[in-house]
Amino acid sequence: MAVGGAVVRLYGVVAAGGFRRYTTYRVATAAGVFTNTVFGVIVAYTYIALWDQRPNLGGYDQSQALTYVWISQAMLMTVNLFGGGFADELVERIRTGDIAIDLYRPADLQLWWLSADLGRALFHFLGRGVVPLTFGALFFDLALPTDPLTWLAFLLAVLLGVVVSFALRFLVALSAFWLLDGAGVASLVSIAGLFFSGMLLPLNAFPGLLGEVARALPWSSLLQIPADVLMGRHRGWGLLGAFGFQLGWAAALLGVGRLLQSAAVRRVVVQGG
Repeated sequence: MAVGGAVVRLYGVVAAGGFRRYTTYRVATAAGVFTNTVFGVIVAYTYIALWDQRPNLGGYDQSQALTYVWISQAMLMTVNLFGGGFADELVERIRTGDIAIDLYRPADLQLWWLSADLGRALFHFLGRGVVPLTFGALFFDLALPTDPLTWLAFLLAVLLGVVVSFALRFLVALSAFWLLDGAGVASLVSIAGLFFSGMLLPLNAFPGLLGEVARALPWSSLLQIPADVLMGRHRGWGLLGAFGFQLGWAAALLGVGRLLQSAAVRRVVVQGG
């Protein structure tokens, strides 16, 4: 029990450190809030024009579509759709060989970076998510719930989305063990994430087979599912199914990441020997 408590405290400290790290960038955070808000206004009026021509597109009425816009602005940096962050740092440590020090530390590499990323995500959710969503609620007709349980379910969906996002970016970073430079892979994954997460347009509006494939990919866990949870489109068994979908992708991607991590350790040991 004492050992387990020490491990929990260790990764809790790492998460807190990840949070504090981003609190130092106050001007960048303020600029990010402004950018998210302005971009949200632009996209909101674009959606208004689109939904005037195509009412109930994707099963959303206009109020729900506008809600989706402002949730996406709140989630943009929380799930880190543009990539970067810890992944760039980890790639650089792999390139320089400093990763060998990390692998020999008495701490799990994956859990260490996951903890730090959870701290980062919490900061961005509070620092760059709450303000744009509040602005949207004040100036647009949004379909936000009043039930506290729905908000709690939304927060859980956000947490699971962050874990899936981390797992994807961790895989991208580990690719540098074999590619030496993960920039190309990172760019491809970032583009795929922007499209298949629903950031550009709700995945429910994608037609036919494209929509089915997009909703089955892990990126739908980042934005589409949390947004639908907040708007009450997943209830009862459907809500459990949405959480199960996110958990399934998180477990699968983290599992692959752990396999690649083990292969990387063996690679470092052989080269070091």
